[in-house]
Amino acid sequence: MTTRERVYLYDTTLRDGAQTTGVDFSLEDKRLIAGLLDKLGIDYVEGGYPGANPLDTEFFAARRTERAKFAAFGMTKRAGRSVANDPGVAALLEAKADTICFVAKSWDYQVTVALETSLEENLAGIRESVAAARAAGREVMLDCEHFFDGYKANRDYALACAKAAYEAGARWVVLCDTNGGTLPEEVAAIVADVARHVPGDHLGIHAHDDTGCAVANSLAAVNAGVRQVQGTLNGLGERCGNANLISLIPTLKLKAGFADRFEIGVDEEALAGITQLSRALDEILNRAPNRHAPYVGASAFATKAGIHASAVLKDPRTYEHVAPESVGNARQVLVSDQAGRSNLLAGLERVGLHVDRADPRISRLLEAVKEKEAQGYAYEGADASFFLLAKRVLGEVPEFFMVERFSVNVERRYNAIGELVTVAEAIVKVKVGDEILISAAEGNGPVNALDLALRKDLGKYQRFIEGLELVDYKVRIFQGGSDAVTRVLIESGDETGERWCTVGVSANIIDASFQALTDSVVYKLVRSGAGRE
Repeated sequence: MTTRERVYLYDTTLRDGAQTTGVDFSLEDKRLIAGLLDKLGIDYVEGGYPGANPLDTEFFAARRTERAKFAAFGMTKRAGRSVANDPGVAALLEAKADTICFVAKSWDYQVTVALETSLEENLAGIRESVAAARAAGREVMLDCEHFFDGYKANRDYALACAKAAYEAGARWVVLCDTNGGTLPEEVAAIVADVARHVPGDHLGIHAHDDTGCAVANSLAAVNAGVRQVQGTLNGLGERCGNANLISLIPTLKLKAGFADRFEIGVDEEALAGITQLSRALDEILNRAPNRHAPYVGASAFATKAGIHASAVLKDPRTYEHVAPESVGNARQVLVSDQAGRSNLLAGLERVGLHVDRADPRISRLLEAVKEKEAQGYAYEGADASFFLLAKRVLGEVPEFFMVERFSVNVERRYNAIGELVTVAEAIVKVKVGDEILISAAEGNGPVNALDLALRKDLGKYQRFIEGLELVDYKVRIFQGGSDAVTRVLIESGDETGERWCTVGVSANIIDASFQALTDSVVYKLVRSGAGRE
């Protein structure tokens, strides 16, 4: 039996990922993310740059991981001062970190222009900083910044930087594609050459995604000999981001050619939670998850075309490169205007409706779906509206209430303390059985006012919707021009934690919103068993 080689995973989400435009981690965010990474099985969690800002300094006041090595990042000693008198090096040595990751220029142009120092002084800084951290009992690594550009400009000097760190006792020498412009075949050739001077089991790769090749470059580097891979969750990072560990980990774990030759610290159980981890990070950042992200996106295992759906239902391997459950994702056969009977039946199963394939109502439902989508409805992201459409065609939705009319008034006026404010007021008239109910409400905007008015009083059904709330609201323009059609998607939730999405379409945004709101209320009533009493 061939022994697999160990590949070590190094996460820099909390440092390099924090340079993403619009991302600002709080101390609690960093604690939470470090815990998630530790649980995943990452080998090194880089916590940040102690001494660079108060938040990172406070974060390194205590060790933040249990299994993973906790790494502190910072520069090698500055030119013109000794390592013992460098405040940056001192901050790293004071940090409660297992590992110190120094960064140093390895491109001669950067040394002379950006640092304004000599090539030899830069090498001395590498040697002395690594030696000092080693003497302090820390594991040490060096990020060779701009290594690939430096190698192409001056191979001998770039190699000298890598060798200086290794010979001074660095456990890892990390080759950085800092500008993200190197291509996979270049990475493979350069890493193979470097591995003749520094052993591959002491080499790492740190790739940026400016050509969209960060993941490919990282895999090419592993094939060429490196045994540490650096990256971030969801590919966070400055400019175009870093190598995405959420894509790299399943590839290393599941793909023949990597899984057969290498092992990583992420086991099958942790891998099955990687979709949830990816989405948890987006939740922390208050960002919408990328539906098309490899492995973990909501659309990663979604099939829309009818002929593809038929094949997937017969054997998922026809259009799936790995089993979705292996990464904690789920197969989706979407209901759309391209749908055939296979899509439709799979869609019904997904929303919990079991209908015989030979049921003549299936054809009617398929025509209804296509007609609706021609008008601009989209059921791919609105399962609750699809559920209701199907139940109506099947004749299984009671008429809980009928909206006889609604109106919305938006007024801009001065309030009691002289501030100019905009107020929206909605009135909704509904008929519940033989009872006529009229409700009014004010809201932050017309949709909020309508939502509050609609849910204010539904008579005998009111108790079923007490826990209902609007969670998210999205507007899309289905077709442009003066006759633009608006598509509104609404996400709702209730006291049980369940969430669902509904859709409305109209040339009038208020009308489209009200359709989606009404569907949300009806869905809640159906799911709660209202009308059965």
